[in-house]
Amino acid sequence: MEPPPLVPASPPHALSRTSRFPNALATAGPSRSGWLDALRGIAALVVVFDHSSYTFMPEFRRELMPEFNTSRYGIMVFFLVSGYIIPASLERRGCVRTFWVGRFFRVYPLWAVVVTVLLALNLSGIAELRDFGGQGAVTVAVAHATMLQELLGTPNLLLVLWTLSYEMSFYLLVVALFTVRLHQRSAAVSVVLAGLAAVSVTTGVVLPVSALSGLVGNGPLIAIAAIAMVVAIGCASTGAPVLRGFGGVLGGVLALVLVPLNGTVPLWEGLVILAVMFLGTAVHRAENGQGTWRDAAVTAVLVVACAVGSAYGYGDVEHFTRRGWIVAFLLAVLTFGAGLWSRRLRIPRVPAGLGTISYSVYLVHPVLLTVIDNTIGRRRQDSLALEVAFIATLLPLCLLTYRCVEAPSQTWGRRVARRVRPSDDERQRHSASEAGA
Repeated sequence: MEPPPLVPASPPHALSRTSRFPNALATAGPSRSGWLDALRGIAALVVVFDHSSYTFMPEFRRELMPEFNTSRYGIMVFFLVSGYIIPASLERRGCVRTFWVGRFFRVYPLWAVVVTVLLALNLSGIAELRDFGGQGAVTVAVAHATMLQELLGTPNLLLVLWTLSYEMSFYLLVVALFTVRLHQRSAAVSVVLAGLAAVSVTTGVVLPVSALSGLVGNGPLIAIAAIAMVVAIGCASTGAPVLRGFGGVLGGVLALVLVPLNGTVPLWEGLVILAVMFLGTAVHRAENGQGTWRDAAVTAVLVVACAVGSAYGYGDVEHFTRRGWIVAFLLAVLTFGAGLWSRRLRIPRVPAGLGTISYSVYLVHPVLLTVIDNTIGRRRQDSLALEVAFIATLLPLCLLTYRCVEAPSQTWGRRVARRVRPSDDERQRHSASEAGA
């Protein structure tokens, strides 16, 4: 059969604003990020199922969770993808200032919209906020504004926000390594973190939930962390080498203190999460010739071994089975590996398109579920039809939030980043200081 005739590409002005995103879905192909979008799309849907199964598939969920922890599968895929992308984004820019501008406009606008909608629903009585254990509104607001609330002893407004605290910690660590010129040591950092996780389980080190908050108090810890974070980002974004290094190190220290000492997940799992993200970075370096595939493979083996060993040694506790966690973790690593293998293949438009709107899917679905749980209520028996109907309702809504919030915000972010980008003279002075250091 003869190939179809080639059709000339339409000029940019022929595409309306409303057709750009569907056109992007239709033309998703062997781009550099297509496979990453597909992984994000898969992970987002698994997380949606994990949370919506409480409402629509309770019986199936009770049978599945001990064998396969869907939540951990989804977030580990997300963390691997973040580890692959985020350091590359910083190093491509070569500027901490523009990196933070990009991250702000990528993460905060949709987060702010979702939180605002949730608060409005709470005031109207349609949704009910979680109990914050007597913490004041200002304390809760400041903790959430840092996106470190999970690590500051403050319950999350939405359950899914806990992973953003680990993302923010990773950003701080990536910037720290970049400012002290150790960013090429991703593999070593990953192995050290995973090794510490295994050691903590082997030696029986167990910390209470939010241990640091219990020691110094939620309010003081939140105030100290918020000030430290603002100072760290501000200093690291300057052109002065000393201030830049100080800011980077301060942010890195903040992350390394909060993750192991004040998380709500076990100590070993918090360290594994960071190790997994740096594993993604090590893979990226191998692919781009900044490291070897042998080093990446050794790193992967060691991180997987330490993570699995830690989970096995931790054992079965309430709401956690080592079998379910280990199966989910191994499948997440295999999924990332399969995506990496297929990175030069043509990526189907549906999973790639889902990846494009995955952040909306991740943040919007718990709000919709909260409304359903507080109005209709949860089912006692499985209903696959309602599960499918929920997803069919969710995705168009997320497409809308992507078009109206995410896409414009990213455009604004690029414009602001161009304005605050260092001048050629500043970059030359920076390069000279780096060379002379």
